[in-house]
Amino acid sequence: MIRAFLAGLAMALFTTGAAHAGSTLDAIKARDSLRCAVNTGLQGFAAPDSQGRWSGIDVDFCRALAAAILGDPAKVEFRPTNTQNRFTTLQTGEVDILSHNTTWSASRDSALGLVFAGILFYDGQGFMVPAALGVESARELDGATVCILPGTTTELNLADWFRANSMQFKPVVIGELSQILQAFFAGRCDVFTSDISGLASVRLGTDRPDDYVILPEAISKEPLGPAVRRDDWELFTIVRWILFGLLEAEEHGITSANVEQQRKESGSPSVQRMLGVTGDIGKGLGLDADWLVRVVGAVGNYGEMYERNIGPLGIPRGQNALWKDGGLMYSPPIR
Repeated sequence: MIRAFLAGLAMALFTTGAAHAGSTLDAIKARDSLRCAVNTGLQGFAAPDSQGRWSGIDVDFCRALAAAILGDPAKVEFRPTNTQNRFTTLQTGEVDILSHNTTWSASRDSALGLVFAGILFYDGQGFMVPAALGVESARELDGATVCILPGTTTELNLADWFRANSMQFKPVVIGELSQILQAFFAGRCDVFTSDISGLASVRLGTDRPDDYVILPEAISKEPLGPAVRRDDWELFTIVRWILFGLLEAEEHGITSANVEQQRKESGSPSVQRMLGVTGDIGKGLGLDADWLVRVVGAVGNYGEMYERNIGPLGIPRGQNALWKDGGLMYSPPIR
């Protein structure tokens, strides 16, 4: 009797969990739209233009996901979020995915009820100062006033680095990026610290970028990537393999311009599997055979996304190059 009860309970829990695990994917399909949390405005990652059109590598990733699941990269609702409400927005179900230049860390991956699907961009924390200060190294910043966003790994890294180097700083903590940049450019603080890509974006957006210097030190590892709720395993798997698919497409020379031709003419067994000519990779992901064809056709491969969005910031590929080119970007086999 007890054994039967426990077996029934286990089956009930499994069934409930399985149904819940697919609820987000089902909701996306039912509403025919993907809800994506992005930055409120960071060039290269997520920023709207004067007509409200979004662009950036995080934006492109959401479009790739919409293309794979819904067949149309335009079926995305972009929800701008800041560093303080981005996790809550995902946790409460207001959005389906967080694609917000967010650092993957142990505490975030274990305590927030979400899970990171991979690394879209390798970054590191740095410092930007007015050139007029004459500072050439972060080790010259003892006693400096530093502008910083709250609720970020940046805030914690800053305190750790200054403490480790027996240095002092005075924090100026402001909740919105636009306001903290106003404070920095108005001279309320000597230093602005953030991910180096973010610093490059901010510097490029000024009227006089040569008036500001990004110091050479990177004081942390900042692997940035998309996250979903922890129980959304079906969506998690799709998100992860879209990221891998973008990398694998670049490695095999599959681009937005030639993806249709590659599908029709390539004799490579790997390309045939990736583009759905042979095998059933799409079926295993809960997608059709053409999922990667639509993804690459919509946003290009990873290299195309990088050059379109990050290239204008003047940041070389570096760690974000493919493994065969000396970088860290690597996809497991799509087979």
